[in-house]
This record gives sequence, structure tokens and C-alpha cells, in this order.
Amino acid sequence: MNDFTLSLQITALGMGLVFGAILLLWLMMVILTALTADKESASDSAEVDSPTQADSKLQVALLAVAMALAEQDASSAHPLEEPPTAIVSAWQLGMRTRQMSEKGNFRRH
Repeated sequence: MNDFTLSLQITALGMGLVFGAILLLWLMMVILTALTADKESASDSAEVDSPTQADSKLQVALLAVAMALAEQDASSAHPLEEPPTAIVSAWQLGMRTRQMSEKGNFRRH
């Protein structure tokens, strides 16, 4: 039982370290979002776009999306068409195998 209790203690210690690291990262994220939230709201109110500038930004964004979609369509793999000999029934395959073995193409050396 001593080995069993030791393994449980090691497991508990490891899980404690993992949960502690997760809580520490969560706390750091909360602090960073609290510090940067004030800066974002101040910069949003200071930046005022004119309607023409906002329209040109929208047009540029739409153009970028259209180009990305066109590139994705051009680069996506198209399935190859199956040759007419690819669709073979089990009977035909068995007959071909038998014929090939009778001709000597499948002999083992």
C-alpha cells in the first residue's frame, strides 16, 4: 500500500501544479484585458472616420475577401475522374485474376 499511496500523492501533486498553472494564466489574462480595455475605448472614441474613408476601407476588405475566395477555389484539389476500367465487378476481377495466373503473370519464383 505504500507504493499506492506514494503514486496517489505524486498524481495529486502533478494535478495541483497543472491546475495552479491554469489559474495563474487565467489571472494574467484577466489583468491584461483589464489594462488594455481602457486604452481600446479611449482610442475608439478618438478615431473618427469620414464616410468616404469608411467606404473605401469596406471596399478594400470586400476585395480582399473576394481575392481570398478566388485563390481558395483555384488551389483546391479537384477529384480525378475514374477511368472506365475502374468500375469492375467482383466476378470480372476474379476472372481477370484467374486468366492472369493461367498465363503465368502471377507465378512466384
